Amino acid sequence: MSDGITTALGNAPDQGQAMRLSGVALPGNPGRYDLVVANGKIADLVPSNATNGGVVTPLFADVHVHLDKTHTISRIGTRANARVECLFDAIALMEDDRPNWTATDIRARASRALEAAYRQGVGAMRTHIDWIAPEVPEAWPVLVSLREEWKSRIDLQLSALVHGDLVQVAAAEIALRVKQDGGVFGAFFYRNADLEAKVEVMFALAREHDLDLDFHVDEGLDAEANALSLIIDATIRHRLAGRVLCGHACSLTLRPAAELERILLAAAEAGVALVALPTSNLYLQDRSNGVSPRLRGIAPLKEARKAGMTVMLGSDNVGDAFYPYGDYDPLSILRLAAPACHLEPDEWLDSITRLPARWCASSIAVPLEKGGPADFVWHGARDLGDLISRPQAQRIVYRSGKPLPASNQDWRNA
Repeated sequence: MSDGITTALGNAPDQGQAMRLSGVALPGNPGRYDLVVANGKIADLVPSNATNGGVVTPLFADVHVHLDKTHTISRIGTRANARVECLFDAIALMEDDRPNWTATDIRARASRALEAAYRQGVGAMRTHIDWIAPEVPEAWPVLVSLREEWKSRIDLQLSALVHGDLVQVAAAEIALRVKQDGGVFGAFFYRNADLEAKVEVMFALAREHDLDLDFHVDEGLDAEANALSLIIDATIRHRLAGRVLCGHACSLTLRPAAELERILLAAAEAGVALVALPTSNLYLQDRSNGVSPRLRGIAPLKEARKAGMTVMLGSDNVGDAFYPYGDYDPLSILRLAAPACHLEPDEWLDSITRLPARWCASSIAVPLEKGGPADFVWHGARDLGDLISRPQAQRIVYRSGKPLPASNQDWRNA
């Protein structure tokens, strides 16, 4: 990468002066480009004869994370018998840890996560917040406050994750609070009793309060788990196309081809979107002590997109019992999905940029265009394929035309 990656005009990147990134690759666009920045905006974006100037992507967006659970694995993992052999083991371990979730604890862990995401180049994020009792969870007001604190750096959406069996008891009051705080309404459904009635309650409340919906659905390898079809039907009945997102849908992987096609075509027609979570699903699905996994558990992304659904990728859990690794880097999720889901990265970059940014209603994570904000990520790679191949590639995040300063946080204190 020695071809003059950055050519400064004046003494960039001070405001009022210009900076040129010469010969950069813009995934999805043929050839090379010169990207000129001035006054915090993209002043010009023109074809270039220069080569080997790196790769520039828009800011990333992550539509499915859990900031209330994040970075708890260090204390969970120190306890005796803290073993995870299935999704419900992870749920039990999180419940054991929940008494530690004070406002101070949640703020510290979520702030660490937001800082990591910001440094990776994330401009928009939707976080789910566990709602397991009628009362407002400790994490909700903390994250409302953090949303304000971070509003110029990350567009943070809050989505209530209501326990499925709590819906008929307390969903009406929860919906009022979600509406008051400008959040998204959602629930976790997995073979719950009276499931059709519970889905109907969620949709009726969403219509009443003009709320978007986001569901954790069918997160398991159980052929009888089919809440997705109920959600699709309800979306059509309540005319909420483009406002309903479903995450996981692992049980779709067990459907016969004809049934799968029917479900996905119906979802596309209804305007239901899908987000897949490769890290946690690969980690938890088909997990058994001493036995290697045979089933991947990741929703059929290629078939869903072919059917016409909006399909995205998300980080899901980071540093907790559901997935003890990760660092809020959407690019690493695409890097994993390339072999795990047989995706072509250049066809799926929008699953971690444009599409989730739109679902997060972001004004920060926007496409690269002349006259737009100079908010983007430069990567030290020849093209997107090279970038996917080299996780160690240099990365510089630009905000308002200025590179973010190197973090001085000592990892040992993180």
